Amino acid sequence: MGAAILSDLLTEILIPVAAVVGIVFSLVQWMLVSKVKLSAERQQPASGNKNGYSDYLIEEEEGLNDHNVVVKCADIQSAISEGATSFLFTEYQYVGVFMVAFAILIFLFLGSVEGFSTKSQPCTYSKDKTCKPALANAIFSTVSFLLGAITSVVSGFLGMKIATYANARTTLEARKGVGKAFITAFRSGAVMGFSLAANGLLVLYVAINLFKLYYGEDWEGLFEAITGYGLGGSSMALFGRVGGGIYTKAADVGADLVGKVERNIPEDDPRNPAVIADNVGDNVGDIAGMGSDLFGSYAESSCAALVVASISSFGINHDLTAMLYPLLISSVGIIVCLITTLFATDFFEIKAVKEIEPALKRQLVISTALMTVGIGIVSWMALPSTFTIFNFGVQKTVTNWELFFCVAIGLWAGLVIGFVTEYYTSNAYSPVQDVADSCRTGAATNVIFGLALGYKSVIIPIFAIAISIFVSFSFAAMYGIAVAALGMLSTIATGLAIDAYGPISDNAGGIAEMAGMSHRIRERTDALDAAGNTTAAIGKGFAIGSAALVSLALFGAFVSRASISTVDVLTPKVFIGLIVGAMLPYWFSAMTMKSVGSAALKMVEEVRRQFNTIPGLMEGSTKPDYATCVKISTDASIKEMIPPGALVMLTPLIVGTFFGVETLSGVLAGSLVSGVQIAISASNTGGAWDNAKKYIEAGASEHARTLGPKGSDAHKAAVIGDTIGDPLKDTSGPSLNILIKLMAVESLVFAPFFATHGGLLFKIF
Repeated sequence: MGAAILSDLLTEILIPVAAVVGIVFSLVQWMLVSKVKLSAERQQPASGNKNGYSDYLIEEEEGLNDHNVVVKCADIQSAISEGATSFLFTEYQYVGVFMVAFAILIFLFLGSVEGFSTKSQPCTYSKDKTCKPALANAIFSTVSFLLGAITSVVSGFLGMKIATYANARTTLEARKGVGKAFITAFRSGAVMGFSLAANGLLVLYVAINLFKLYYGEDWEGLFEAITGYGLGGSSMALFGRVGGGIYTKAADVGADLVGKVERNIPEDDPRNPAVIADNVGDNVGDIAGMGSDLFGSYAESSCAALVVASISSFGINHDLTAMLYPLLISSVGIIVCLITTLFATDFFEIKAVKEIEPALKRQLVISTALMTVGIGIVSWMALPSTFTIFNFGVQKTVTNWELFFCVAIGLWAGLVIGFVTEYYTSNAYSPVQDVADSCRTGAATNVIFGLALGYKSVIIPIFAIAISIFVSFSFAAMYGIAVAALGMLSTIATGLAIDAYGPISDNAGGIAEMAGMSHRIRERTDALDAAGNTTAAIGKGFAIGSAALVSLALFGAFVSRASISTVDVLTPKVFIGLIVGAMLPYWFSAMTMKSVGSAALKMVEEVRRQFNTIPGLMEGSTKPDYATCVKISTDASIKEMIPPGALVMLTPLIVGTFFGVETLSGVLAGSLVSGVQIAISASNTGGAWDNAKKYIEAGASEHARTLGPKGSDAHKAAVIGDTIGDPLKDTSGPSLNILIKLMAVESLVFAPFFATHGGLLFKIF
């Protein structure tokens, strides 16, 4: 077999050091962002030249009152921050109740496997050894579930805090040039990316070491209990994504339909009552929701890999360094992303608008290239030259270079999915331009073209996922798929930085409009926002691709744990599960879409009421009542997030308990296969409609100018398409990847119960 080069002691030091470096780096970035002051008197233009150009402010040049602008920006920022904080606190109160209830459920279900006995029992996979009692597994699974849930909530909340802290600062920096604004927005995104990646790694590492104090040599039981960490992370992400998605899109649709289409006022106009709610929504949906979502994927792929490894030669021989290979990959990922971030903020400087998007795409390419080298080094140093991996009852011999290929193919498949997503959603390429062109003949043709684009955009990502599954499974069975998912997520810090950059820029543009800043500043923030829109679509592509791999790896771990040797589609038990599972993403999407629709309906009525009844609102002499609109969004999203959440959380419990593990394996396979397709097409359709509208509004090319300007018939058709696409790209699409992961990880956590007591209906008949 041969031992690994890296010693156990060095592994124990390297992982927490990498996590601490990530946390320190995010604090340094935060300090750099906070140097931009939000108080007027400190905003004097710097004298002299810095980086080859002088720091004069456009306002100075155009004779606008600098002091008023800064005060207005600070006011708007605090309104957005308060709205976001109060929504998240309300959401977390509800989620907290759920968290406690579900923790009790985990304890009762898993404890009852051996009738709450405290006696040691034979191990599941090595019957000749004794393992800790099922009651211990119940207690520790519950603790790790709570740890995962709390880390997920904290990740989302920290992301929201930094985003609302940075939005007005980005607006103020835009007065000095597009490069300055870009760096502020990107650094803020990096704060979120690094704090989330590092915290996720550190909490998991500490949990493993604390659990080891009790479990000792019983690694099988230890890593089975750790799977609760992934379940906690994803269950919080589900509520964050669905609740935040409903909030943001209700406000967005309401603001757009009445403001842009009916009243013909610009986006983010301060006269629009829903404008603050819309900007709050960007933070709670796209940032807090996205943060929790990617944290969940990361936690689950780590847990899936650890569970399979614990019953392979790594776990049987107690080879700690090889066992912690998934955590070592994440540690190297943090260091690689740190170097990559410096390319955007320090090594290269952005001087023109057209350099923004290439700079963001360069981040993805650099991090992927560096990470490939990093994975090679880790695979060579941390793994024995040959070892065995558990493969449905037999041990398969694998070499360390084969495992390197598994991780690398996941990493590169992520990049391919990212770039394909960009091709279909960026207005620099023909697919979106064709959608924009179809607006000439009205909204109907726009909708038809947009739907076709979304369906077509599924083809290449699915092939990329299929190839990575085939290669990684051929090399290293289910463990290969789990580490391929980890490979895709290894550059999570950079991916999140790029992703959070989008909503921050979007907010910055809204603040510039509301503070009455000059059109030149709005042009700069619009350019930042357009690039952010595309990169947000790339981020969603990554999230969906990794969710497919993670959920398949969890599925494999579940099938092994539930002692199913093969999943036979021809047996009626499995087939009914398969067909019902494939239906679930549609049911879930219907719920989330309808929730957005009904919340938007209330919002539209409220915005219309204010325009019709508040005298002087259209003239700008009186202020609208922003608070009512914020309240409508908050109430609607809290109420509406519960049914979709219940559907996802209860399905595995009901199916496993009443129909047994074979039917449940069918449900998981069905939901994975159909969920991935709907998620990709929904996200890309919505993204394409959004950017087709922006393409017409910007009027940057001759073709775009023939369709515009704002307010033309083609533009109105584009706005309708964009409004239809909003719930697709920001609510249903992104929530679906949580559905497929969450059902799989939940089934894995409850597998001991289902294997022992499941299938009640089939036992009766």
